[in-house]
Amino acid sequence: MISKGRKKGLIRFALTPAADVRSVQLAGDFTDWKPKVMRKQKSGAFVAHLPVPAGSHEYKYIIDGQWAVDPDSEAWAANPYGTVNSVATFD
Repeated sequence: MISKGRKKGLIRFALTPAADVRSVQLAGDFTDWKPKVMRKQKSGAFVAHLPVPAGSHEYKYIIDGQWAVDPDSEAWAANPYGTVNSVATFD
């Protein structure tokens, strides 16, 4: 799930994996595709708050080393690796 963060300019990314997961990272064009660690919450969800400029952005999660699209995303874009990236647009 993606939502506006509590602090201005931050976007909150949250993922609740279906299985037992040790680590989740987030990478996208807004991180220059460098993975950012998501912190595990008591609820089992993994959360990250990142600055994301307005516009349309591609991203993926890295779950225990495996790249995965956002299951909550409603938009995707083909990438040069023969798979797709999740797409989100921010105001």
